[in-house]
Amino acid sequence: MIALLKFLHIAALLCWCAALIGFPLLLHHYRGTRDQSRFTEYRLLTHYGHVAFATPAAVIAIAAGTALIFLADIRETWLLVKLIFVCGMVLVHAWIGHLILRTGESRGRYRMPQPLIALALLLPQITIVLWLVLDKPDLGWIADLLPAMLLQPQGGSL
Repeated sequence: MIALLKFLHIAALLCWCAALIGFPLLLHHYRGTRDQSRFTEYRLLTHYGHVAFATPAAVIAIAAGTALIFLADIRETWLLVKLIFVCGMVLVHAWIGHLILRTGESRGRYRMPQPLIALALLLPQITIVLWLVLDKPDLGWIADLLPAMLLQPQGGSL
């Protein structure tokens, strides 16, 4: 069961990462298009790609990862660091979705910020998340930097 969840988690994470890398490139390629047929093509690619591919891949990756945390009883420092970077990926995912929505609502007249900024934000995050997932390094030194109250259950919980 755990092996199947790991496979599902990594496969969904790779699909999500591929979509997150592809969307800024698509947004940049179709940026400022005035031709109706190209705008329709852009809307179909970005809207359905985001709604039917990237978001489900993100949800599956996060759900499978969450299930793995509980089934494998993982309480390592690398997991906390990974979750921080996954939160960053979720924020960029939401920002890309916002850009796609705004360009669709304004019929291409929205003056979009440079979408390639998303790549500069995403590539380090994706690299770190994949490294943490595949290598599981010993990051115990990070726990030494945290206050002791964050490292133990408080009030008899857990």
